[in-house]
Amino acid sequence: MKKLLIVLGILLGGVISAFTLSASSYEVSVAGPFEDVVGAIKQGDVNGLSRYMDSNVEINMTGKSNSYSKAQAEIILKDFFSKNSVKGFELVHQGGDGSRFGIGNLTTSGGNYRLSFFLQKKGNTMVLNELRFENK
Repeated sequence: MKKLLIVLGILLGGVISAFTLSASSYEVSVAGPFEDVVGAIKQGDVNGLSRYMDSNVEINMTGKSNSYSKAQAEIILKDFFSKNSVKGFELVHQGGDGSRFGIGNLTTSGGNYRLSFFLQKKGNTMVLNELRFENK
């Protein structure tokens, strides 16, 4: 009888563990656009950034500023991150109500930058409409 209870206990524990692991793999991310953009910057992930880009994006790199279409902005950022592999990004300041902004220190293989980005509410979504890279 004791052996049967032990076997049943082990089986029940295994079933509960299996359900717990299975359920955790289906959890939905609660991160919002701001957190997703920060995560994409930390990875140098242009595709992650482009998910939130507005149809036109203002990009300022080392003093040169221009407004680009989403497709052009992706090309510019891919070029930047291919030449400057991200080593780290530390968010220093964030704020905003209807719109959000973040300012942080971006460390790359090509140098260090102060990176600012701005998200604005457009309809029911938040869109990334400005990125500024300033040499440190």
